[in-house]
Amino acid sequence: MAVRVIVGLTLLAAIVLAVVPDVGMMAMLPLLLVVLGLAYGVMAVDAENATNYLVLVVAVGAAGGADALSYIPAVGGYLDGIVDAVASALNASVAAVLAVWAINRVKG
Repeated sequence: MAVRVIVGLTLLAAIVLAVVPDVGMMAMLPLLLVVLGLAYGVMAVDAENATNYLVLVVAVGAAGGADALSYIPAVGGYLDGIVDAVASALNASVAAVLAVWAINRVKG
């Protein structure tokens, strides 16, 4: 249940960040995305077998970096902004997966 809440909040924050113009509290949304990404990485990803998840993160990051959706008229810029925001949360989750993996290795 908690993982679903994290995913929902991540999508909501990504949509708000992409659609709403910059206002005072918008500086907190990227931080929220990073914190949600870290929480997702710790709770939902198996650090010992994360290959599929890491490939997904690379693919989403590449799609966001290439501005693949920006060519769609009228909504492409918004969709690309959402993908970029989700990619930042996913990249933060990779750091959490790495930390969990390292802790598991140290524990033995």
